[in-house]
Amino acid sequence: MCGLLFVQAKENQNLDNNQLLETLKLMSHRGPNHMGSLHADNTTFLGHTRLSILDTDKRSNQPFFSRCGRYCIIYNGEIYNYMELKRRYRIKTKTSSDTEVLLELYIKLGPKVLYELNGMFAFVIYDIENREIFAARDRLGIKPLYYYQHDDTLIFSSEISSVCNLLKTQSIDQIGLRQYLKLRTFFNNRTLYNDIKMFPAGSFFSKGRVYKYWDYLDCESHTTDACDEEVQHLIESSVNYRCIADVPLGSFLSGGVDSSIIASLSNKPDTWTVGFKDNNEFKWAKIIADKLESKHTEVTLAEEEFLELTSKMIRLRQEPLSVPNEVLLYKMSAIAKAKNTVILSGEGADELFYGYDRIFRWAHANTWNIKMFDELYSYGSHRDDEVLYDVLQPYSLLSNSLEKVSAFFQVSHLHGLLRRLDNSSMLGSIEARVPFVDHRLVEYMKGRNFEYRIQHNNVKAPLKRIFSHFLTPEIINRPKIGFAVPLQKIFNSNKNPMDNWLDFNMSTLLGDDWPMLKREIFAGIES
Repeated sequence: MCGLLFVQAKENQNLDNNQLLETLKLMSHRGPNHMGSLHADNTTFLGHTRLSILDTDKRSNQPFFSRCGRYCIIYNGEIYNYMELKRRYRIKTKTSSDTEVLLELYIKLGPKVLYELNGMFAFVIYDIENREIFAARDRLGIKPLYYYQHDDTLIFSSEISSVCNLLKTQSIDQIGLRQYLKLRTFFNNRTLYNDIKMFPAGSFFSKGRVYKYWDYLDCESHTTDACDEEVQHLIESSVNYRCIADVPLGSFLSGGVDSSIIASLSNKPDTWTVGFKDNNEFKWAKIIADKLESKHTEVTLAEEEFLELTSKMIRLRQEPLSVPNEVLLYKMSAIAKAKNTVILSGEGADELFYGYDRIFRWAHANTWNIKMFDELYSYGSHRDDEVLYDVLQPYSLLSNSLEKVSAFFQVSHLHGLLRRLDNSSMLGSIEARVPFVDHRLVEYMKGRNFEYRIQHNNVKAPLKRIFSHFLTPEIINRPKIGFAVPLQKIFNSNKNPMDNWLDFNMSTLLGDDWPMLKREIFAGIES
């Protein structure tokens, strides 16, 4: 819902206020309703741009102080169960926002507050009296948090462009770049730059160190079929939580199974879809929109507009884009902003219910083989097994192919898709919420039988069975697409379309420096 910037410099290094405010303004699209900042002392700055969603009154602007005046918070996200927590812990507040509940609950519970939260969040709390910093990020990394820690200087930011602006020069992380060229995004907390890291999901920062408080790999693995009634309850509960807002809310609707279920359960007035004139999913989205009687908008992107928008997004973000349809999501978000401030989206269902059935079928039937994983998953057409082993290292101790692939998709692949959604929607100044990424649902589905998720060759069988009353035969039987982009036609080249896409991103970002760096990178891989 917002953008945050925290900077703590060395003792003898005063902060440049003009530079900090200029840096904070780079995230004004994340929070067009208010920009606030605080110099807590000579070396500590807290800045915030607010997209008002809960308690839109200015009393909830940030940086936000605790009732005792000792603690200050900057926060990006939503705590969906904040009213329950407020009642359970008898927290007195002067606002009706989740921000105040989160801060007062931290004062009461310390880091244990994180176990209580159902939501998406990245925040920094500063103890002005003791000059102590507490920062944290949600379990699956729905909300971004970049950080830089070097030589007594510490920076936290919602966007990498702000960190780049403060540091001015950055060297390229060659492993990070190879991850991108092979797999179209970054893994294991790397970014494109050596010294800027993605703060790990499910972790918190305290007293100069990072600690893990939630890890998918440590969650109980269930060996039985899931219960349809429980899956239904968890999905319905998750959607209900994510409809909490003091501003208008709508749904992205591709006309696939996942978005159709979310739009139907939420039953909000507005639905949105996007595509090209001759390459879109309008027909299927309209079937569900007509069924819901929603105010449905079809957003059309011209092919000649695609690369122009892509270039704009790359330059604003100071990092390459991942999935090509991120550009479509941005265009749709920018138009949806006129009516909706919050949007529901279907990310996360493919990971839970094996929507990428080709690779999950292979993993179910075969022993582990890095070459086959490469063939079924990678986007760059070149070989780079060293990077694949590096990316998959967190899953190396899992015993079989299906466990490795399931965990990789639920943690690493999903994290990339969540970055795509957050970046594209926030650039359009709307907040996207993802009901299928509720941690209760993720934990419940871990380890469930392959045959429960793909039953008699029927992909996502539980979703189609449980929510059949929302769907139609055309929707159930249609092939999976998901806001496709005709890259071959746009680049007008016989080269692999994704190679063209990845190359275009890096060329746009690095300009004349890219050809030489590209030769160095590929020479290193081939040797």
